[in-house]
Amino acid sequence: MAVFRCKMAAGSPKPDRGDKSKAEGARRSEAHMTMEDRNAGKAAQGAEEVLVLVRKQIVASFHDENVHGGFGRAFADIPPRLRGEKAGGLPFTLWQLLEHLRLCVLDFLDYCRQPGYAEPPFPEGYWPADDAPPDEAAWDRSLTGFVSGMRDFESLILDPSTDLLRPIPGASGRTVLRQALACLDHNGYHLGQVILLRRLLGLWPGQREGA
Repeated sequence: MAVFRCKMAAGSPKPDRGDKSKAEGARRSEAHMTMEDRNAGKAAQGAEEVLVLVRKQIVASFHDENVHGGFGRAFADIPPRLRGEKAGGLPFTLWQLLEHLRLCVLDFLDYCRQPGYAEPPFPEGYWPADDAPPDEAAWDRSLTGFVSGMRDFESLILDPSTDLLRPIPGASGRTVLRQALACLDHNGYHLGQVILLRRLLGLWPGQREGA
């Protein structure tokens, strides 16, 4: 019986070491791919979180009065008689600055939402010809138009489906991010001019005489 068992053992198929190596390699490869997939998923999630933060930071910057003048305060309580006045050698009036801000917000925005958008002629497409608004209704429409345009721009920026970094078709390589930053810079620049002109006209709240 012992001899028979030895013969049976001797005749049994030997384990194939090559098959074991292949199986082990497959397991390692699968584990490696799984780790790569997990890392890729984490990277994609991290990138999306960064973009969400960037969107919120841009919109918050539009309203950050620690950095630049706020639109509401800059144009509050301006009497009609001074809306078309110039002062200190400056070439513009408060009405012209207001309309310029409104028109430019629409320009920045339309670049983003209208493929192949064509800019209006300069300066007539960006600056009103008259020093003063024709009436109270025109002043109010301009105020409301700026706020409405900014609200639409902010909604576009915050929309997760808006690709901030993809070049806009027909816009010479500009992106929504570039348009947003340019609008932020432009608003801050001209709001500073509004405050300067108001000071020269003696219209800035809390202004000391001669300040």
